[in-house]
Amino acid sequence: MPRNPETASFKFNHTMIRIKDPKASLKFYTEVLGMDVADKSEFSDFTLYFLVYNAEGAELTNHTTRFGREGVLELTHNHGTESDPSFKGYANGNSEPGRGFGHIAITVDNVETACERFEKLGVKFQKRPSDGKMRNIAFILDPDGYWIEIVPGYFPDKA
Repeated sequence: MPRNPETASFKFNHTMIRIKDPKASLKFYTEVLGMDVADKSEFSDFTLYFLVYNAEGAELTNHTTRFGREGVLELTHNHGTESDPSFKGYANGNSEPGRGFGHIAITVDNVETACERFEKLGVKFQKRPSDGKMRNIAFILDPDGYWIEIVPGYFPDKA
């Protein structure tokens, strides 16, 4: 179906999640998931980190171009949460209270191979590929307990 001319230029740009400790979260998203920090905006009481997968040979996403692309993950750190012993963390959306948001998803070439790597890196799993009825996906947990679905880049036809 052709897109409405009034919305033809619209794109899904980014999703924002709040994080407790930027050091732990940035290490996870850059070293475990291989994302790049495209931009960082610091304010008096919070800092925003914009993470992307930059394609080989493509122009790198930066402060000027980050709103012009799709697939950006924004991590918001409210200063002080990382050292506040009374801070209980954020709702991940998959349990009460705060059920709603479910997960983000990352595509990989091979789910089993990716999960073997995650296992070696000590990543926590919510669901391994061998668990449950859906054997071709996994869910890992980031440092704040957000679920990240690991899916193959495509599902072959069942025909």
